[in-house]
Amino acid sequence: MQVSVVVPLLNEEESLPELAAWLKRVMDAEKYAWEVIFIDDGSTDHSWNVITSLYKEDSRFTGIRFRRNYGKSAALQTGFQHAKGRVVITMDADLQDSPDEIPALYNMITKDGYDLVSGWKKRRHDPLSKTIPSRFFNGVTRRMSGLPLHDFNCGLKAYSGDVVKNIEVYGEMHRYIPVIAKAAGFSRITEKIVEHRARQYGTTKFGLERFVNGFLDLLSISFVSRFGKRPMHLFGTIGTLSFLAGGIITVWLIFLKLYRMYNDIPFRQVTDQPLFYIALAAVIVGVQLFVAGFLGELLGRNAPDKNKYLIQQTLGEE
Repeated sequence: MQVSVVVPLLNEEESLPELAAWLKRVMDAEKYAWEVIFIDDGSTDHSWNVITSLYKEDSRFTGIRFRRNYGKSAALQTGFQHAKGRVVITMDADLQDSPDEIPALYNMITKDGYDLVSGWKKRRHDPLSKTIPSRFFNGVTRRMSGLPLHDFNCGLKAYSGDVVKNIEVYGEMHRYIPVIAKAAGFSRITEKIVEHRARQYGTTKFGLERFVNGFLDLLSISFVSRFGKRPMHLFGTIGTLSFLAGGIITVWLIFLKLYRMYNDIPFRQVTDQPLFYIALAAVIVGVQLFVAGFLGELLGRNAPDKNKYLIQQTLGEE
């Protein structure tokens, strides 16, 4: 199998027939061995009926249906698990991503040797309420991740098969898949300017809350990518420093009291000084952080490797 196209969707019954015909036209023109995996993320319209009809007409169009809406990350992770292609393409189902971009993306993976190619919608057909916050978060993500990409959240991406089988997308981390791939050791990551088409059917499934969630997810992925397998390195280090600072301050206060007593200099009791309580709090916080790091290590070593999502139906598998 040369190409797998993973298409997560939610209530996109109107756009699916046109998208499928477009994908088939492009794939057959390039003579690829291909499959398209539609991930129905709990649609309440007739999207699954459309997917079933497409499968009956051409078994290369397969589908997976969730019992409820789990989110785009769950859909992508499930699609990655089922994809068989040497190159995996992800795209949205709303026709804002152009299948005509697939051959160039495929060549960048197979011929240029990239692990991941992220689309960059340089010219967007979105209102300012979406483009301005998006530019801000992309700028912050570039600085925090060290990846020089302009559009981390673009749904149109190409991956080598090794990448999708060795990363895990969970929560709402689909926005930061390049960051996850980099943390997993896939360093050949680049971007390609792609066409952004105006939405023809339906409405967007994302509201303004995605920007708040996006910022929190960025903090989370930054932490997990650096300390997910070694939380003691973070919590233990901070806890040790806090404990030592509190201990040193306490020892200094005791020494200062003894020195003043020995030299007949007026002195205050250690427990009468506000600095003592600051030192005591630092010691307590230090112990708590150290214990948190230890518990994090235990949880990390016993956590399951993959998220599991409840699938209602699957097409195209025996």
